[in-house]
Amino acid sequence: MSPEHRTRMTGIGRVLVVVYAIMALAATGRSLVQIVEDYENAPLAYTLSAASALVYVLATVALVLSARRFWYVVAWVAICFELVGVLVVGTLSLTHPELFAHDATVWSGFGYGYFWVPLVLPFVGLWWLVRHRDGIPDDTPEPSAGERVREGSSW
Repeated sequence: MSPEHRTRMTGIGRVLVVVYAIMALAATGRSLVQIVEDYENAPLAYTLSAASALVYVLATVALVLSARRFWYVVAWVAICFELVGVLVVGTLSLTHPELFAHDATVWSGFGYGYFWVPLVLPFVGLWWLVRHRDGIPDDTPEPSAGERVREGSSW
């Protein structure tokens, strides 16, 4: 495990990953049950439940591996998608309740079924990513002593 990874996954970072993992499990379980038992009655809601599950799984993995630049970017994309999803689905569930009349999604009502954790979580995730952006190592390799370019005058 790299030193950057160890320092990132302490304190609030570790708690954030645990909460994302719990949401991933909850959303995955919910969407699987909904799709297997009753997909025909609410395909939009159940598809959105499955999409939210995938987003939570991806965000969890990306946060765990966020010491690497690629995964840091993936975490940003996943959490931004999550934020847009919870805001759009939350708004639609209030303005067009008929779309979600049969059953709700994780993001319905801005996550009221999950004590609004889905609404708060992306803001905390984005805050954490901003606070830890300086810990991202640069992908370009450090030149060796022989490859370094000398600056300044030669005399």
